[in-house]
Amino acid sequence: MRFMRSGRMGALLAAVVVSAVVVSPAAVALAGPPGESAGPGSVTPEARGGDASGRPGDLTSAGRYETVKAGGSSNWASVSAGVTHTCALRVSGALWCWGDNGQGQLGDGTATDRLSPTRVGGSTSWASVSVGALHTCAVRTSGALWCWGHNARGQLGDGTTTTRYSPKRVGGSTNWAGISAGDEHTCATRTSGALWCWGDNGSGQVGDGTTTDRWTPARVGGSTSWAGVSAGRKGTCALRTSGALWCWGYNEEGQVGDGTTIDRLSPTRAGGSVSWSRVSAGGYHSCALRSSGALWCWGFNAAGQLGDGTATDRFSPTRVGGSVSWSRVSGGGAHSCALRASGVLWCWGKNTDGQVGDGSMIDRFSPARVGGSTSWASVSGGRYHTCALRARGALWCWGYNDQGQLGDGTTTGRLTPTLVGG
Repeated sequence: MRFMRSGRMGALLAAVVVSAVVVSPAAVALAGPPGESAGPGSVTPEARGGDASGRPGDLTSAGRYETVKAGGSSNWASVSAGVTHTCALRVSGALWCWGDNGQGQLGDGTATDRLSPTRVGGSTSWASVSVGALHTCAVRTSGALWCWGHNARGQLGDGTTTTRYSPKRVGGSTNWAGISAGDEHTCATRTSGALWCWGDNGSGQVGDGTTTDRWTPARVGGSTSWAGVSAGRKGTCALRTSGALWCWGYNEEGQVGDGTTIDRLSPTRAGGSVSWSRVSAGGYHSCALRSSGALWCWGFNAAGQLGDGTATDRFSPTRVGGSVSWSRVSGGGAHSCALRASGVLWCWGKNTDGQVGDGSMIDRFSPARVGGSTSWASVSGGRYHTCALRARGALWCWGYNDQGQLGDGTTTGRLTPTLVGG
């Protein structure tokens, strides 16, 4: 089954946001920019964020795509790119979102799209954020978890299917450590190392051994050694403190990484290695880093999103080149991006909207360098756009921009990264 766009809601609900997960001795850091979750950063939680197939409309005219700033602040701490909206944290702990807001996913109490960053409430105690297809979740420094936006499958975890236009508390716990929002499901780790998921469970992506949707957090097994989690479109991957990698859910493209195409309703080991350090679940593919700095990807590969120079699907982890200097990775809709330890950024895969950021609209089947900078600190791949942070806190976005998800005040697509904001 391939995801195809069929109208705005159909497209959005079928999209994916990716998260990246990090394993650390302290156990619980998601992947993405510094200071976030399954998408972005390194303040313990980090941000993440992205799907396959084409895009609506015809935006191939070079005139529609140009480089521009989006947000001129240089004090951004983490970013999470979703389907048609984006959220980011400031170093102050303030949370800002922009783009599509039809389901209240920006959390500003309205359903009005925003073409530039808009503040979510007045709190300065946000610690991490993760953007899903049409919903958003974030953790406070207190350990409290809040979600908002579309809730048809219970992905907000508040026990209802009611859409929320401003942050809604998920239970009463104050020991949430990391958060990752997928398409229509959400997963989070507790400080105890326990893992919980909720929302859409049609392919077993919640990991509780059933296909029953969960409207409140459901415990994934009994382990207390989970170090991080990344929720994709209809699948999930997570790391144990031992460095073992487990995935579950939809597996038609091999994204679980167990060598089969059989959906898994509970965590299934991906390979035998115990040296995994980060993982990011994309649209129909997954990517992960080894502690050696080697990068591996698997799953759907029609647009080259696995980066192995082919368009062949892989049902188990496949090495991306020979480098051992990879430090971060983020799987987008049908593209992937990764950072080298040197601060160089590389992207590959689907590029019909410029989401690879190399100034073209040509799909890339192996890693393509994004500009000449060596100061990239984190990256988050969305469905058809990408956002990344530089070491000094400047935020850059590029790719598709039909709902203002690049945050530059326009709906003009961008083929190369430039500062978000003036």
